[in-house]
Amino acid sequence: MDTTTLLETEDQTLYLPRILCLHGGGTNANIFRAQCRILRAELRSKFRLCFAEAPFPSQPGPDVVSVYKQCGPFRRWLRSGPEHPRIDPKAAVGMIEESLHAAMMEDDGKGATGEWVGLLGFSQGAKMCASLLFRQQVRTEKLGKHRAGSNYRFAVLMAGRGPLVSLDPDLAMNPALIDASQIGLSDFPDQQSLQRREHVLRLPTIHVHGLRDQGLELHRHLLEKYCDGSARLVEWDGNHRVPIKTKDVAAIVREIPDVAEEEGVFKM
Repeated sequence: MDTTTLLETEDQTLYLPRILCLHGGGTNANIFRAQCRILRAELRSKFRLCFAEAPFPSQPGPDVVSVYKQCGPFRRWLRSGPEHPRIDPKAAVGMIEESLHAAMMEDDGKGATGEWVGLLGFSQGAKMCASLLFRQQVRTEKLGKHRAGSNYRFAVLMAGRGPLVSLDPDLAMNPALIDASQIGLSDFPDQQSLQRREHVLRLPTIHVHGLRDQGLELHRHLLEKYCDGSARLVEWDGNHRVPIKTKDVAAIVREIPDVAEEEGVFKM
């Protein structure tokens, strides 16, 4: 599909349910849009994909330089190492929120009217998607659905790893979660904390794992320790990258409308 055809097709997606897409660390929205080109093309009759830009500057990711070296500036959602400056967790959440809101408003400005029904992320973006869905779950349980701040029905988590980030620590914070200023858990949570399952995401998730990804065990840990038994798994023969071949994307494309159908997305 050439660029002109894709743009014309995108105009036809303006009324469709929307999925907010979050790129990995050390890349950006434009790169992620390019990486998801086959996924977008295969979903274009059912969903509109919108790509958000992370708020914080970053060095390029190691897998980004070989193809997208000239496509900076590069961004990140969270601190992934001590080289990233410390930041107040509430300030970090505020900046993340501004980035998401800007992408959504920009898409509205293009004439899109579909409901925001899902999240899709890769690597650090997948961690953020799971964390956003978890916040919605907690807010719905503690404050009521009308104060949840979002109504996502599902998240697609490609090469995502735990722990989840508590984006509303006043409502949910326990030893299995980190706040938005932390690089990771200093200690793995004890068995008692895990047994309480206060950190478990129960809203629908689709996990996409590359079987040759060096971080595969960490991705499985997110699935097994942070998501309940209803989570779906798609495995493909690849490393730490977004699937781009039609045969690799096919299984993901089957799962997304299936979950959306179960969650009543197409009955609106």
